[in-house]
Amino acid sequence: MVKSENIRTIKQTQCGGNKVRFVVLGAGRIGLSHVGTLKTQAGVTDLLIADLDPARAAAAAASVGSESATIDEAFGSKPDGIVIAAPTSAHAELMVRAVRAGIPTFCEKPLAENLASSILLVHEVERHDVPVQIGFQRRFDAGYTEAKHALQNGDIGELRRMHVLTCDPTPPPAEYIPNSGGIYRDCHIHDFDILRWVTGREVATVFATGANRGASFFADAGDVDESAALLTLDDGTLVTVQGSRYNGAGYDVRMELAGSLGNRSVGLDQRVPLTSAEPGVSFPSDSAWPNFQERFAPAYAAELARFVTVAAGETASPCTPRDALEALYIAEAAELSRAEGRPVRLDEVKR
Repeated sequence: MVKSENIRTIKQTQCGGNKVRFVVLGAGRIGLSHVGTLKTQAGVTDLLIADLDPARAAAAAASVGSESATIDEAFGSKPDGIVIAAPTSAHAELMVRAVRAGIPTFCEKPLAENLASSILLVHEVERHDVPVQIGFQRRFDAGYTEAKHALQNGDIGELRRMHVLTCDPTPPPAEYIPNSGGIYRDCHIHDFDILRWVTGREVATVFATGANRGASFFADAGDVDESAALLTLDDGTLVTVQGSRYNGAGYDVRMELAGSLGNRSVGLDQRVPLTSAEPGVSFPSDSAWPNFQERFAPAYAAELARFVTVAAGETASPCTPRDALEALYIAEAAELSRAEGRPVRLDEVKR
C-alpha cells in the first residue's frame, strides 16, 4: 500500500465540480494496473481505456468496470491527463499528439524505438508547455528515496563508490529480445536513471562488457544475458554495474552507496535473494521477490499518483523526457563500449 501522506490528490474544488477524466492508452497488464491506481485517486471521476485494438480495449474496460474508446475518441474526449502504456512503437506518436493537444502526459519508458527518434521526440515535447512524466518507477521506491536523502544530508559523508545491479530470475520470451534494444537499453536503463537521480551527478565514461551463458536467442540477436560495466561519474566516483537474465536465486535489484562516513544499501530486505555462507546467519528470512512487478508495486502506484498532481498543475514532472534521454545516452555508451571493447565517453554518443 502507498501511504496516503505521500499521495497528493486532485481536489474537487479545483475542478469546479466537473468530471476529471483520465485516459489510459494501452489495455495490457501495465495499462490495467494504472487504471486500478487511478481509480483510487480522489477527484478522478471518469476513466477511459483505449487501445490500438478496440476489441481489446472493450474487454479490458469491462473487466475493471470502466469505459472503452478508440484512440481518436479518447483524444476527442479532451481528457485532463493521458497515460500511455501502449507498445513502444506507438510511444512517440501518441506523446506528440498529446502535447500538441495540450494534455498532460505520463508515458512508460522507453521514449521511442531508438536514439534518433528519442532525440527528435524530446525536442518536440520541449517546444510545448505541457508537463510530461516518464515512467521510471524506482524514483518512487522508499529505499532509493532514503538513500538519496542520506547522501544529500551528508549521513554517509563523501560518496566514494557505488554498486548497482538488476538481475532477473528468468529471461524474457525469445521473441522479445530482437527488438528489446539489448540488456543495457532495456534493463540497465533503470539503473542508469536511478544512479543519476540518487547522486545528482552525470556519467562521464562507460566501460561495459557481457557474456552469453544461456539461450542462443540472446547471441542470435546480438545481445548478452550476463552484463558488467564500470562507470565513472563526472566527479570521479566509480560505479560498478551487474546484470543477469538468469539469476536462479530470484529477482535481485540493489544499490549500494559507500561513503567516507557510512553506507546505504537499497534492496537489502527480508526478500533479498542472498544466502550467507557464514555459520549461524539466517538472513534473509523470507522468499525472494519473483519479479519486478511485485518488488516495485508500491513505487508503480506512487509514481502514477504523483502524475495526478502533475496533471492538476500542483507539482512539476518528477521525471522528464530529458531525464529519460540522459539515461538512454548512458545505455547507448554501454552498448557501444561492449561492441568495441573500449571505454566510451558520453560525449561520443550525445547529439
